[in-house]
Amino acid sequence: QVATDKVAGKLSSTLSWVKNTVSHTVSQMASQVASPSASLHTTSSSTTLSTPALSPSSPTQLSPDDLELLAKLEEQNRLLETDSKSLRSVNGSRRNSGSSLVSSSSASSNLSHLEEDSWILWGRIVNEWEDVRKKKEKQVKELVRKGIPHHFRAIVWQLLCSAQSMPIKDQYSELLKMTSPCEKLIRRDIARTYPEHDFFKEKDSLGQEVLFNVMKAYSLVDREVGYCQGSAFIVGLLLMQMPEEEAFCVFVKLMQDYRLRELFKPSMAELGLCMYQFECMIQEHLPELYVHFQSQSFHTSMYASSWFLTIFLTTFPLPIATRIFDIFMSEGLEIVFRVGLAVLQMNQAELLQLDMEGMLQHFQKVIPHQFDSGPDKLIQASYQVKYNAKKMKKLEKEYTTIKTKEMEEQVEIKRLRTENRLLKQRIETLEKHKCSSQYSEDFVLQLEKELVQARLSEAESHCALKEMQDKVLEMEKKNSSLPDEENVARLQEELIAVKLREAEALMGLKELRQQVKDLEEHWQRHLARTTGRWKDPPRKNTVNELQDELMTVRLREAETQAELKETKQRMMEMETQNQINSNHLRRAEQEVTSLQGKVQYLSAQNKGLLAQLNEAKRRQAEIECKSKEEVMAVRLREADRIAAVAELQQHIAELEIQVTSGGIK
Repeated sequence: QVATDKVAGKLSSTLSWVKNTVSHTVSQMASQVASPSASLHTTSSSTTLSTPALSPSSPTQLSPDDLELLAKLEEQNRLLETDSKSLRSVNGSRRNSGSSLVSSSSASSNLSHLEEDSWILWGRIVNEWEDVRKKKEKQVKELVRKGIPHHFRAIVWQLLCSAQSMPIKDQYSELLKMTSPCEKLIRRDIARTYPEHDFFKEKDSLGQEVLFNVMKAYSLVDREVGYCQGSAFIVGLLLMQMPEEEAFCVFVKLMQDYRLRELFKPSMAELGLCMYQFECMIQEHLPELYVHFQSQSFHTSMYASSWFLTIFLTTFPLPIATRIFDIFMSEGLEIVFRVGLAVLQMNQAELLQLDMEGMLQHFQKVIPHQFDSGPDKLIQASYQVKYNAKKMKKLEKEYTTIKTKEMEEQVEIKRLRTENRLLKQRIETLEKHKCSSQYSEDFVLQLEKELVQARLSEAESHCALKEMQDKVLEMEKKNSSLPDEENVARLQEELIAVKLREAEALMGLKELRQQVKDLEEHWQRHLARTTGRWKDPPRKNTVNELQDELMTVRLREAETQAELKETKQRMMEMETQNQINSNHLRRAEQEVTSLQGKVQYLSAQNKGLLAQLNEAKRRQAEIECKSKEEVMAVRLREADRIAAVAELQQHIAELEIQVTSGGIK
């Protein structure tokens, strides 16, 4: 492995020197027809390692044999760069101004005119970025859609997102000295990020360390988002192109200005919005496929959530995903909608023939390898998709309205649950109160019986009280036999009659008291007349005694009648109180019945909510299962990439042999 690394380093240095030499030649040629460009400094790497370029002592001292060898090496370098697997090659780029190899026609002829024009054009764009961005924004977008040369990708990405001079870059080293609460999660997930890529696959390697540093620094800058697993793939791609400080600045810009921060928030509300917008686009442009997805319960989030969270980095091979990421840096999430819908259009016929499980397998195994020949076909198809920004804004408002209603429903559900709990407590309290009222009523009846028994001891009122007690019992039987509504009306009539009888009893009591008072006055007059009765003859005394007894009997009769009236009055009061208590108890029973109905209704609602919760849990389990399958698919793709690396190592060995044979000659 060490020997391979050394050979790779030497070969990369040689190829870089050749590239620098030819680049300067092209620059001189361009300077004859255009103003000379300033020296371009780009730091880019499409693979896991970056090696500084060798500076030749003097190109004019090279022999013709050396020039021929260099031309062959340049041809091999061009072939490697055009290969779809060239992102794993080891190279570095730095273009210098100075002495050039003007007479080396054999070397310059191996570069295609298209590549020469691309280098010249992108060099001028980078050097004159501010003016070009303001005056020729549309042309820049067109160039980005055709692909940014990987030598320019690092600096162009920084320019596109305005991350080349961010103040937060100076804080990066200080952030690394701090401790983040997300460090354990980041360490756990680093091994899952590009697990087969040379730069990241080794434990505690340089790639894993710089990836950890960038993710940790961002988790300290944005504590609300902290760390989210999908973001590591984006940071990993940035680290393949540029140093960690610059990758950190670009990632901060992407999170702030490209909607990624809203996507990675714990609530993932922006992801839900993207799923809703994308589903509406499918319904509009691919109605048959939309109906098929609905019939198979194949939800958009089951296959498209990773598209938005990782910008297709976990879906397509790196060369294709990097081209899509170029456009994302220029135009934002719009390219994700376009590419996603283009993929569905290309696979509509196959998907319509599959069930849900078959569609999952198709998305995981077939679609990622459909564009291995190159991304141009996919990008061209994506820009044939109709994308209406105004309609997307309208869908965003609709989604916000739907979510607001859902939040209100959740608040209402919480309120109903709280009300349900309070109603249960109130029912329990009413039941306890009912038991207490029943006990109080029994106690009152016992007191009434004791009072009746005490009053019945008097001979004069015994019969009258007996009749009234029988009447009370008869009234209670009649009330219990009547229906509820008739009983209430009957009780109201009885209450009015009782009040009338009470008024009559009060009047009678007043009359009795007046009679007693009159009798007492008559008795006093009688005593005044009979003060001298002992002086009268015995016959008169006998008559006087009889009159005295008669007056005493009348007085006792009046007192008895007064007591009887008072007893009747008390009985009427107790009857009235009894009826009032009965009405109160009946109303309480009606309230209990109404509350029981409400409890049953709320119980039914709770069952519905539990059913929804179980459905949500089932969906979550399905999503977790699909995520595991996606991880397995990624591992399979990375195994293919390892095989590609082996092929590349074989190319390197062949080039080493060619270099050795050239040296011997």
